[in-house]
Amino acid sequence: MLTLPWWVYFCIVGILFSGYMAFTNFKKEQEIDEAFIEKEGEIYIERMEKEREQRKKKAQTKGA
Repeated sequence: MLTLPWWVYFCIVGILFSGYMAFTNFKKEQEIDEAFIEKEGEIYIERMEKEREQRKKKAQTKGA
């Protein structure tokens, strides 16, 4: 059986740990992005609804 120096095993463990951390950070960042996009979408919809109400009010005052 081939025996490797101890530092090679340490490097392999470090690479695996680095990959795991990169994956978990990617998932967390993706969740944060989703929450931000959802919040911005809600703000946009609220603005659209307010603008629609203002247009209705203007149309009603012109027609009356």
